[in-house]
Amino acid sequence: MNSAPGLFESEAPRPLADRLRPEALDTVVGQDHLLGPDGAILRMIEAGRLASIVLWGPPGTGKTTIARLLAQNTDLVFEPLSAVFSGVADLRKVFERANSNRLAGRGTLLFIDEIHRFNRAQQDGFLPYVEHGTVVLIGATTENPSFELNAALLSRAQVFVLNRLDDKALETLLRRAEDAVGRELPLNADARIALKAMADGDGRFLLNLAEELFALAVEGPIDTGMLAQTVQRRAPLYDKSQEGHYNLISALHKSLRGSDCDAALYWLARMLDGGEDPRYIARRLLRFAYEDVGLAEPQAAVQALTAWETFERIGSPEGELALAQAVIYLATAPKSNAAYKAYGAARRHAKDTGSLMPPKHILNAPTNLMKDLGYGAGYNYDHDAPDAFSGQDYFPDDTDRQTFYDPVERGFERELRKRLDYWDRLRKERSSGEDRTP
Repeated sequence: MNSAPGLFESEAPRPLADRLRPEALDTVVGQDHLLGPDGAILRMIEAGRLASIVLWGPPGTGKTTIARLLAQNTDLVFEPLSAVFSGVADLRKVFERANSNRLAGRGTLLFIDEIHRFNRAQQDGFLPYVEHGTVVLIGATTENPSFELNAALLSRAQVFVLNRLDDKALETLLRRAEDAVGRELPLNADARIALKAMADGDGRFLLNLAEELFALAVEGPIDTGMLAQTVQRRAPLYDKSQEGHYNLISALHKSLRGSDCDAALYWLARMLDGGEDPRYIARRLLRFAYEDVGLAEPQAAVQALTAWETFERIGSPEGELALAQAVIYLATAPKSNAAYKAYGAARRHAKDTGSLMPPKHILNAPTNLMKDLGYGAGYNYDHDAPDAFSGQDYFPDDTDRQTFYDPVERGFERELRKRLDYWDRLRKERSSGEDRTP
């Protein structure tokens, strides 16, 4: 790999974020759980044994920086690749150089940025070289490795999670930027706080914003209003088909289940702001109404379905209010998963018992042969019975009676519990011949 600098490279303009890139591991901010005194990566370096790792975290948290510094802290040959711009031919060349390095008694550190962009077959191509120690692989990804990387590759690498930068880390970066430029940012205290919020935990994005502000010719400090007009807020991190999608819908669902309507509204807003399809949200709300509210509040399903239909009629953004109202209704409704559990139990029992026939007394007998076989014999028409309840058994003859539905003492299910208990009492009395109904 030819890494010799060009004649005029030192004179080329460099972004502030690049100029402030840490030159030692102990200057990387916000990742003390990995690089601090008790950090896993630091322990690995101190032990003199660098294993293959995957760095997983949001943009601008130091993944590429850490990989470069790891190479500097070892005697390994550094081979950087980007999965966005590299293909099979590039990988083949790297592995050829790695084999040559191995023959010369040197190891190779292969850094692959955006490793999740390599397909499964390409990832399989790493395995022999990682397994034999020809390369030490460091992969960087913003996507959940569980979804994007082969299980075989994950089994040969440790996954380290990088945190989004907190306020303290972002403030450290701003102070370093001010020291490098030689003056303070033209911001008042509130605008400085707002600037860090705009970065949304992305250190590189924060330094890019700071560079824009340093370039402004302004008199006096900028307030939050002027800041919003001057620089662009970072777009929220949200991938509708990957981890962000699953994380936020999980947060919404569990907030609803926990009857926290404020948190549920927050996650709803996050999903809509991130570009989620409102129809997907509507579908999940309807599912929630049946799964977690159930018959404790039968109107919940009606509210969820009406919100969905309203959105289909009037669209966005007006229809999003209907979804918000449904979220509030579902969050504040009494909860019961009794119907959900009952259905699951019935499914399991049906699978366990196989193809049992219904009892003959509840079978229709449209032909004489079926009548002769006893179909329909002894059936009691419930409307002719006292209280319109015969108390007959409707389970197959070869299985005991089962109880699947166990309503809770909340909401409308209180009434259902009373009815079921009443019918159970009558069933026992009439099956034993002790019916005391007048």
